[in-house]
Amino acid sequence: MTNKVVIIGSTNVDKIINVARFAKPGETLHVDNAQKIYGGGKGANQALATARSNAQTTFISKIGSDGDANFMLEDFQAAQMNTDYIITTDEAETGQAFITIDEAGQNTILVYGGANMTLNEQDVEQAEAAIANADYIIAQLEVPVPAIIKAFTIARQHDVTTILNPAPASELSKALLQLTDIIIPNESEAELLSGIPVTDRDSMHKNADYFLSLGMQVVLITLGEQGTYYATKEDANLIPAVKVHAVDTTAAGDTFIGAFASRLNMENFNIEEAITYANKAASIAVQTEGAQKSIPEEVTVLEQ
Repeated sequence: MTNKVVIIGSTNVDKIINVARFAKPGETLHVDNAQKIYGGGKGANQALATARSNAQTTFISKIGSDGDANFMLEDFQAAQMNTDYIITTDEAETGQAFITIDEAGQNTILVYGGANMTLNEQDVEQAEAAIANADYIIAQLEVPVPAIIKAFTIARQHDVTTILNPAPASELSKALLQLTDIIIPNESEAELLSGIPVTDRDSMHKNADYFLSLGMQVVLITLGEQGTYYATKEDANLIPAVKVHAVDTTAAGDTFIGAFASRLNMENFNIEEAITYANKAASIAVQTEGAQKSIPEEVTVLEQ
């Protein structure tokens, strides 16, 4: 069965600089290469990851009329995504992210929300039919929360499973958390929401208990090189990551989430199978520079 997935989220143009190491406050460093430009945005990354793993994918997003995102629209169409709900606005420029990557593949990211921050509840209502027809809807926090709440409310009305990636890290209202069926934070995001630092297996259990107490069905905490911890009310386990040499970790988490949603089946609850596939996809993504450029096709993941 092919999953039908709706993603509501950001579209950004990523502007990347490679450095030997990150500059200290007040320090000037020489850069060997000029800025590189790629497609990005957590929403767009997750949508492409979902589509490239052969899920039927619909993307709800907003871009400026500046033309900066045109090359991304071509990639979306090449991945056979439904782009009917990507709205062009004159209110703001297309979102941008300014990324610095060091020799170890670690990154720092500064984001200008732009058109993403004008996405509103009325825009979401236009996509109700697509949401109602989906198996899953995924959201992150690079678009306004009221738009996400509206999308998740529509999803709940139609028995569509909601997946929240609470990134970038931010305190959230109980209203959104209580509309969430599956939550996928990393360690720092989990700690911010639960108040419990993720330091060992016991603290992972305590974090999971916090989220499950809000009514969520599944908790996934992504742990980078350690892998992914998951918990339900009946089960919990730590699935190890695939060990590779990381070149650029920019889209690793987004690749994981999209790949996971493409494989998840809530009827037979194949959590570990879906996580294993997603871990493989993320391990491939970190070996290539650039966000969307690095997201693998299904055939590449299955060859791992």
